[in-house]
Amino acid sequence: MVTLCCQEPTELSIKKTGIAWMKIFEMEDQTFKSHMRVSKEQFQYLCRKLKEQGLHENHPKGGPERIPLEKKVLVFLWYLANQNSFREISDKFDISQGAAHNVVLDMLDKTCALAQQFITWPSECQKIAQAALFQRMCGIDGIVGAIDGCHIRIQRPPVRGGDYLNRKAYYSVLLQGIVDDLGRFIDILAGPPGRVHDARMLRVSPFYSTWRQKLGEYQLLGDSAYVSHSFPFVVTPKRDNGTLSEDDLCRNAKISRGRVVVEQAFGRLKCKWRRLRDLQNSRIDVIVKIIVAACTLHNMCIGQDNTCVEHPLGCPRAGDDN
Repeated sequence: MVTLCCQEPTELSIKKTGIAWMKIFEMEDQTFKSHMRVSKEQFQYLCRKLKEQGLHENHPKGGPERIPLEKKVLVFLWYLANQNSFREISDKFDISQGAAHNVVLDMLDKTCALAQQFITWPSECQKIAQAALFQRMCGIDGIVGAIDGCHIRIQRPPVRGGDYLNRKAYYSVLLQGIVDDLGRFIDILAGPPGRVHDARMLRVSPFYSTWRQKLGEYQLLGDSAYVSHSFPFVVTPKRDNGTLSEDDLCRNAKISRGRVVVEQAFGRLKCKWRRLRDLQNSRIDVIVKIIVAACTLHNMCIGQDNTCVEHPLGCPRAGDDN
């Protein structure tokens, strides 16, 4: 006689494999960084900053599981650095799927609260230094940053989903980023639908209404998306219709050489925090939090050596949707 049991096993009866998660801290720093995308020193710094935001050991939703603060940060970093499902994260870190989901949501709120500390507009002294570095980089005076837009792939939202279908025929939200000479974000806007043009996104952004106060006598570098629009603060290349002079071609090359930092910043952002390559979400509010959190961590981890370990020739790689 064959007896069939149709009852699904409960989550508590599923044996987890990640019971030795503490061994992650025994890894050498380079191995730890390859998995968590931050060094051990940066990890401890992030833990301290999140603790200041109210992160504690107790479960954020008052559930039965007591999850150490360091474990919550590991879960969150792993979530952003990979495309794993909550079922896989649950198994890896020996927590329930519900707890993993709640930890990520709580960590998103806490990390986004740090954004104002890490994504900041430069002071007057910093602008002078940045202008000198951009001049050395591309030969154009008075530049303090480069601006561009980036597509973040998502699932079709249930409300006005068609607005998020971009010209590349997939659903996305946009990230507008302004970066300094190191590729550090100094201003971001996340969440406009993928169908929106870069110039339109800039015009409706909070930055547009304050550019005079923020930039003063300085300017930004931008691509041809901003050419036909009245943005006096964006230096753009002239359209090459075959009749450009040598001086125009030379200036276009200088602009391209300077604004490559923003393309590389988007590339490193997606390479380090791979969740951004394909967000399997349809809730725009959560999507925006994920993007802002990733940009915050990007700035927190940036240093003088910004070479990607996996792609030393630079990010983005061929085929990446930026």
